[in-house]
Amino acid sequence: MSRPAHGTLHHVELWVADLHRALASLGWLLQALGYAVHQDWDRGRSWRLGPTYLVIEQSPALTAERHDRCRPGLNHLAFHVEDAAMAERLAADAAQHGWRLMFPERHPYAGGPQHYAAYLENDDGFEVELVAIGPPEPETRLR
Repeated sequence: MSRPAHGTLHHVELWVADLHRALASLGWLLQALGYAVHQDWDRGRSWRLGPTYLVIEQSPALTAERHDRCRPGLNHLAFHVEDAAMAERLAADAAQHGWRLMFPERHPYAGGPQHYAAYLENDDGFEVELVAIGPPEPETRLR
């Protein structure tokens, strides 16, 4: 593997209240996006894609039971997806894995008329944005 570019994100670590629930939602999504399991231990797991990895851990040092994306700190993670059809496919499948579509009345343009994306929130309050690359194809919008 070549050396990552200066400033490239190395890793993100998310603390969760329930590891099994997080694995069912966040783990499913990461694998659907092409991340591979990198590390696995009793209280956590990590996935890697290229030089970047994402950790999910149920730490005994947690001070709250639920993530609040509206408080200072992490609001959401945004991931590139191949195209609008993939954003719609993942958004549709996500409901079976503990996610709900946010802003359904404005989907898929909740980020503006030129920004095709699916915004999802899981049962633990984590938000992800699936950003489509390229112009949307006709009839790809989730109904």
